[in-house]
Amino acid sequence: MNSRPEIKPALWGAVGGAVAMIIIGFWALGWTLGGTAERMAQQREAAASVAALASVCVATFAAQPDAAAKLTEFKKVSSAWDRQSFIEKGGWATLPGSDKPNSDVATGCAQTLSKSA
Repeated sequence: MNSRPEIKPALWGAVGGAVAMIIIGFWALGWTLGGTAERMAQQREAAASVAALASVCVATFAAQPDAAAKLTEFKKVSSAWDRQSFIEKGGWATLPGSDKPNSDVATGCAQTLSKSA
């Protein structure tokens, strides 16, 4: 069977172009696989939930009768770890229906209170 001589280079060019497009697409254009996109969506959902619950934590902290005294006490705590523990021990990061505090919510709450303090 005789074929035209320009067919072979054209096929190799198409294969090379397809490989180059895949590399450029994933590397520079932000293409992702379905599993990666799902994982990224779950991470964003978790971050948004923590941010929303941290704002509830801050509001609960501010609504208590002795909020000014507690805020002064909170300001005296120097490390981020100890501030998170302060929030957890105060019960402001304990979600309804749970018996223990959420550490991510406590961290977000402490960061927000630190910025406002």
